[in-house]
Amino acid sequence: MLEKMLNDFEHENVPKINNYLESNLTKDINQNTLANSMYYSLMAGGKRLRPLLTLATMKTLNQNVNDDNLRAVCAIELLHTYSLIHDDLPAMDNDDLRRGMPTNHVKFGAGMATLAGDGLLSLAFQWVADNNLSIDIKSQLILMLSKASGPSGMVAGQASDIEFENKTLSLASLQRLHRGKTGALINYAVSAGAIMSNADKNLQTLLSTYADDYGLAFQIYDDILDVIATSKQLGKPVHQDNKKNTYPNLIGLKNSYLELEKVLDHSHKTLNQIKENYGIDTDLLAAFLTYFKIS
Repeated sequence: MLEKMLNDFEHENVPKINNYLESNLTKDINQNTLANSMYYSLMAGGKRLRPLLTLATMKTLNQNVNDDNLRAVCAIELLHTYSLIHDDLPAMDNDDLRRGMPTNHVKFGAGMATLAGDGLLSLAFQWVADNNLSIDIKSQLILMLSKASGPSGMVAGQASDIEFENKTLSLASLQRLHRGKTGALINYAVSAGAIMSNADKNLQTLLSTYADDYGLAFQIYDDILDVIATSKQLGKPVHQDNKKNTYPNLIGLKNSYLELEKVLDHSHKTLNQIKENYGIDTDLLAAFLTYFKIS
């Protein structure tokens, strides 16, 4: 039932996200090659997980979504795409395949790919600010997105990933790394939905806990897939993490599955607490947890 709920929600909302991105991206770009490079990676596909989480949070909290909300929601996909372009660069992971297509630097060159990422990053903040949401909501979103994407969040996680590539981390240190690298932007996605729905501080905290669990589960699952999946299944190179700190490398594949189960169990308990405390139907957010296949 939950899987069908997630599929129905994706079927309804992914086209809305894609249509908004496609219709609005190039309005704010003044250089044709740069526009093509930004468009190439942004519209190359993908699950649109982060904006979907924002929309799911807003639906869970019975908040209607208008064009101003949608503009702020889609901004996170701009920022996420920037991170993927930069992550694939020769100076970083040097990957040549992303979502089953040549990476941006393979098609447009490393310099243009870097600028495409820069452009998407800047445009993300423009979209959060350039709408008719209240000044209070916009300022909260901009501050939170700055922290999530910057040197105390995602960028810090990526830096640690590079710095500790040939060093073995403890499990606690690995979790901290991933809270920045992957978890910070996922936390923002859920928290942004709570802010745009005017949730109280206690509810925001509970939803943030759910989001932290989701981000951690996402990274554990991604590490597992790098071991068990094929490039064709994932649309990107696999078995690339042999020298990196990953859950299978640190605690083994079997224990990685157990760790994933533990995180998902805690996430379900948090959603149940929200349901009990606020009388809110959290099934849609629970449905997002079916993304992680552990059988």
